[in-house]
Amino acid sequence: MGKEIKKITTIKSRGIAIRGNDIDTDRIIPARFLKEITFARMGEYPFFDERFNQDGSEKDHPFNDPERQEAGFLIANDNFGCGSSREHAPQSLKRWGIQVVIAESLAEIFAGNCMMLGVPAVTMEAASILELQYLVEKDPSLELELDLKDLSLKAGDRSWKVNLTESRRSALTEGTWDSTALLLENLPRAKKVAQNLPYMNGFSG
Repeated sequence: MGKEIKKITTIKSRGIAIRGNDIDTDRIIPARFLKEITFARMGEYPFFDERFNQDGSEKDHPFNDPERQEAGFLIANDNFGCGSSREHAPQSLKRWGIQVVIAESLAEIFAGNCMMLGVPAVTMEAASILELQYLVEKDPSLELELDLKDLSLKAGDRSWKVNLTESRRSALTEGTWDSTALLLENLPRAKKVAQNLPYMNGFSG
């Protein structure tokens, strides 16, 4: 019944570098797209105004690069995801294909929203971020591997330590990040408790 709890321990994919500090959620997804009533099309919109001209023609942007279309690791700089707390920002990135966000630092609410979608949002030292951005820009086919068990990141013959709070690391590796799956898995217990609640069984006050 329902969704299967997904434990996230290791992720492998290519990388895409988005350079610049203080990239806020309004740049990640412009406010006009928040009017849609579902997240279904959010994958079309990340960095929309930085990717397209008003006539719809493409600008020079990493998300438009054909060689980056299978990238699952987004490598950013300082204070990524700042600004408003809109959950549409991580939704748009995930639906585009991003599985991991790595940055020098991350806005706290943005990082929390990522975790609730099963997208690890981890940090590394500034020098390591710059090195990783250079490597993925140089070689679009370079495979990255994030191991949440020992908080390590590998790319070719290089490796780094990443940072993630223990509460978020354990939620991802144990599968408790997915509240819907947890609820459905424990539905029989919830129904049993409900049977003993007066206001669920005709209690009129």
